Amino acid sequence: MPESTPQLVDRSGRRYAPDQPRWRGNDGTPLMMEPLPGITRRQIDTSVNSQWRYRAALPLPQTEPVTLGEGRTPLLRRTLAGLQVSIKPESMNPTGSFKDRGSSVMISALRHQGVQQLLEDSSGNGGSSVAAYSAAAGIDARIIAPASTSPAKIVQSRLHGAGVDLVPGSRQDVADEAVRRAGTRFYASHNWHPQFLQGVKLIAYEIWEDLGFTAPSAVVVPAGAGSLVLGCAMGFAELKRSGEIDRVPRILISQPERCCPLVHALDDGAAEVDARAWPKTLAEGTAIAQPVRDREVLQAIRDSNGAATAVAEDELLPAVRELACSGVFVEPTSAQVLPALSQFRAAGHVGADDTVVLVLTGSGLKAAQTLSQIVIG
Repeated sequence: MPESTPQLVDRSGRRYAPDQPRWRGNDGTPLMMEPLPGITRRQIDTSVNSQWRYRAALPLPQTEPVTLGEGRTPLLRRTLAGLQVSIKPESMNPTGSFKDRGSSVMISALRHQGVQQLLEDSSGNGGSSVAAYSAAAGIDARIIAPASTSPAKIVQSRLHGAGVDLVPGSRQDVADEAVRRAGTRFYASHNWHPQFLQGVKLIAYEIWEDLGFTAPSAVVVPAGAGSLVLGCAMGFAELKRSGEIDRVPRILISQPERCCPLVHALDDGAAEVDARAWPKTLAEGTAIAQPVRDREVLQAIRDSNGAATAVAEDELLPAVRELACSGVFVEPTSAQVLPALSQFRAAGHVGADDTVVLVLTGSGLKAAQTLSQIVIG
């Protein structure tokens, strides 16, 4: 492999060639791709109506992609929290969440590397996404999920042909169980695998293109493990390196009050999150007590001059209802960005002169049983 090929790097600084199946460094830490130069608008393949139109930005070999048509979700104008903003409904991806962006690229890389069996752990959306793309790639998938996961997400994974093991306990218990099993089949974790982030970063390219090749002032995202935070940070940084934008947007994150380790770490000026137990939250997709890439996520928020806020549990369902009344049906994990936007406006992080994009990560159909209490309760 030529020396100029981007390498994977662990936290100790050791570099690894990206052409072998590997999900973490020899030091046990997560891997990141070395910074890439980014692409210009002239390198967009406009004949492709999916996120693969930005393929030139991906550090992948010339292999047939595993794609279900992910990406190209719209930007919809809304007035929320007294501000004119754009919302990006990622529920329009093939399996109903933004995770399809990362799964498509990760599974494409793994199929090219000859992986035939894989293991994934998930609170729902990641698992159903990896299950779908594994099915499309002809890869045998096994998903480990919390026993409390929304039933619709489990049904989706099983219908895609994946084996599903439900594990009692917290989302962190599930992640720990997956690492224990990683010796039995390749661990294709959406939280660990560096190629997953390469897919998620394409959301930044898409926002840039749909805003007329400009960057927003701020992007508001729900954060659990933080792949959207890192994806936005990586994608917009590449666009700045390529000369397409002159500044990166502020990354503003929301977490549920019942599980907000990143918020606490930012408030405390800490480099990593504290290990502690958190109560159950309706925003199950962001209920990650110990994010694998906590150091990198925290640094990305700080580097963007971003901020974080925690949303009270009793604000989640009203936010779902308010968004639904504007025609957009999302799960509580996604809806938390609405009360977060109000908090960010009150704190002066966004105002009327800002171009703000809110990323709505997953469909309300994924949490239909939980959301029935809005109608019945």
